[in-house]
Amino acid sequence: MKKWLGTLGIVLTIALTMTGCGGGGDKDTKDSAAASSSTAVSEGTGTTKDITIEAKNFEFDQPEIKVNKGDTVSITLKNSQGNHGIELAGYNKEIKGDQTVTFVADQAGEFEFHCSIMCGGGHAKMTGKLIVQ
Repeated sequence: MKKWLGTLGIVLTIALTMTGCGGGGDKDTKDSAAASSSTAVSEGTGTTKDITIEAKNFEFDQPEIKVNKGDTVSITLKNSQGNHGIELAGYNKEIKGDQTVTFVADQAGEFEFHCSIMCGGGHAKMTGKLIVQ
């Protein structure tokens, strides 16, 4: 009986750990369309930068993004593996899977972004940097 309960506990722990990053991979097209959103943007003086960040367990494909001050930045997050989000410090923006956020890069400096959805053991490694020159 104790052995059975121990095995059940291990199986449940593994299942819960895997669901942190395992969700969100397959979605209907209507769900993807409903999930897309953008935020109001004031007019930028620079160019428009369309950036797509691909997230998988446990990394972003673009750990460093460079733009110029005044650029209008449009960031889309694509989850190719697992369920992730991006929180961009300094600009107070959060992007969840398959969403787009648009803003004007009106502050120069380096701004950290990280995964905003707890996704498992490598979650803390999911960081990057937006550099506004």
